[in-house]
Amino acid sequence: MSEYLLEMKDVSKAFPGVQALNHAQLKLKAGRVHALMGENGAGKSTLMKCMFGIYKMDQGQIYMDGKPVTISDPIDALSKGIAMVHQELQPIPARPIGENIYLGRYPIKKLFGFIPIVDHDKLYKDTEELLKKVKLPFDPRQHVGTLSTSQMQLVEIAKAVSINCRILILDEPTSSLTQREVESLFSIIEDLKKDGVAIVYISHKMDEILRISNEVTIMRDGNYIGTWEASELTTNTIITKMVGRELTNLFPKRENIPGEVVFEVEDFTSINPKSFRNVSFNIRRGEILGVGGLVGAQRTELMEGIFGIRSHISGTVKLNGKEMRITRPKDAIDQGVAMLTESRRASGIMGVLSVADNISISSLKKYLDYGFAINNGKVESLVQDNVQKMNIKTPSSKTLIQSLSGGNQQKVVIGRWLANNPDVLILDEPTRGIDVGAKYEIYCIIAELAKQGKSILMITSEMAELLGMSDRIMVMCDGKCTGFLDGKEANQEKVMNLATKFD
Repeated sequence: MSEYLLEMKDVSKAFPGVQALNHAQLKLKAGRVHALMGENGAGKSTLMKCMFGIYKMDQGQIYMDGKPVTISDPIDALSKGIAMVHQELQPIPARPIGENIYLGRYPIKKLFGFIPIVDHDKLYKDTEELLKKVKLPFDPRQHVGTLSTSQMQLVEIAKAVSINCRILILDEPTSSLTQREVESLFSIIEDLKKDGVAIVYISHKMDEILRISNEVTIMRDGNYIGTWEASELTTNTIITKMVGRELTNLFPKRENIPGEVVFEVEDFTSINPKSFRNVSFNIRRGEILGVGGLVGAQRTELMEGIFGIRSHISGTVKLNGKEMRITRPKDAIDQGVAMLTESRRASGIMGVLSVADNISISSLKKYLDYGFAINNGKVESLVQDNVQKMNIKTPSSKTLIQSLSGGNQQKVVIGRWLANNPDVLILDEPTRGIDVGAKYEIYCIIAELAKQGKSILMITSEMAELLGMSDRIMVMCDGKCTGFLDGKEANQEKVMNLATKFD
């Protein structure tokens, strides 16, 4: 009997123009958490999709309990006890939690002894027992569309648990979770370990990796770098092995010099009484204003209100002393305001379109001949300019953006807005779900934009990022602005004091 529950040996996988995996390997033991780490584009998700049957390997072999197996598709993977919770959720919002969890494997009963129909009583009873097992206080009949993103993530984890899996793949499972929900997830993981489940844990959060994992495998550019006991590693050693070089500074040196006030928000209040209210702030030319706060502070809602995505009942927004009228995003864009949204997949990229389409979509008017014909040469020049300036890794401008890594997708969306040459750039969680190397590249882009005189509003939930990149920090709590801190004098304690300053 093999000491490994599952082994992947010499796995290679190529896509047009990209060698995604090059003789990669992974060995999983029962009842252990195995962290899989690497920069965006290192091949982590591709390797897992090969294990789960989404991709066919070009080369390599999978073994379970020491015996070679072939995994033809995800249904085959599930039948072999392999479950996967994807980073990008794809629930059916209009259906109940129970139906989402047992989709494709509903319990069946016979009507009149011979007509097969769904046994809804058993479906919801089984769902209720499952939710109790994983300590989730949800109603099995509640529609998934009424849940928050973090709650949907927990339901997906419950779905994976429901098949009594032997191997569970968790791809960035805490990217949308609150700290309390993270603790709930870790409790579930501990129970699964006791049941002998092998867990593959993909995350860029170093503190989580060092806390929850037993072994760590690191990949770089599709290659297997090595596997270590988690107890032997530190954050610095993991980063060095991931990027292949020392990162002595996590944040770039900034040369921006904030100038005069160019953007002002006065007494801004949402139409929703439970959202942002009476918020006032300003931002100077060439300044990075960080926006901090806990989950539920209404930071994203405020920025979406300013950008015209959400409605407001009072307040004014001024750019260069002139009041702006913004009732929809197009109004903001036309007047020099751009916004990188929080969810790259849901409201950032257009996955079925190319890199060129995604970069040029908001500025196509500039690239029309005779007012109606797209000049593909000018668009290609724009794309290549962005690829060079921001080091976007893509086989070509015609490559579908959904095939790029998260960090490169983020750079493409930033490039889209820069094509409009905005005066104010709102960045909502600009580095969420991307690795430390790609983060540094994004930070360099932000620093360079500020140096060029762009005014940048940056929402971030990462304390180090907030403190390391901000000239000033605005802190919100429960929909209100609770104070401002100078970037050089700010620390975690001061930010948290303001972030928990409830009325």
